[in-house]
Amino acid sequence: MSPRADTTSGVRRFSRTERWVHRTTAALMGVCVLTAACLYVPQLAELAGRRALVVTLHQWSGLALPVPVLAGLASRAFRADLGRLNRFGPHDRTWLRAVLHRDKRHESRPAGKFNAGQKIYAAWIAGATVVMLATGLMMWFTHLTPLVWRTSATFVHDWLALTIGIVLAGHIGMALADPEARKGMRTGEVSREWADRQHSLWRP
Repeated sequence: MSPRADTTSGVRRFSRTERWVHRTTAALMGVCVLTAACLYVPQLAELAGRRALVVTLHQWSGLALPVPVLAGLASRAFRADLGRLNRFGPHDRTWLRAVLHRDKRHESRPAGKFNAGQKIYAAWIAGATVVMLATGLMMWFTHLTPLVWRTSATFVHDWLALTIGIVLAGHIGMALADPEARKGMRTGEVSREWADRQHSLWRP
């Protein structure tokens, strides 16, 4: 019997360190988004009150956002998955074509451990985090940069924050639609049947 023939057994998808990195990053990102909403939406600002505290929470949660990922680099499993996320192959282009043509057949969407959509999301959110951190620091330490830089940084920071909020909402919505994927992030294991169906090229 082939190593993937038993569809009833579980498959290890994420290590404990990887799940810790994801949860901690998600918590910090949640604080950033929530505090940003309280700073920019008048109704939420009135409910929250204590603007100075909200600003402080926003600043320090944003500054801490890269810390879980940097700490996770000590894990071999985490580094291996970063390598997988950073590699884009012919099957990923096939997956994207199927999505663009609304072809929902699993055989039309080949994927390794991560599909093309997950790779694009990971790259985009990583880049957006770096930009948000850089522009946020310019806005925080106003004496370090010229006024024109700070004005531009504020514009980029605000509009990118809105984009991040929309993208995160889509990410959460897709997670809610896939209980098995959530189980993988919660427990570290997924069913072999799900792995074969959703990630046919993955060989755990």
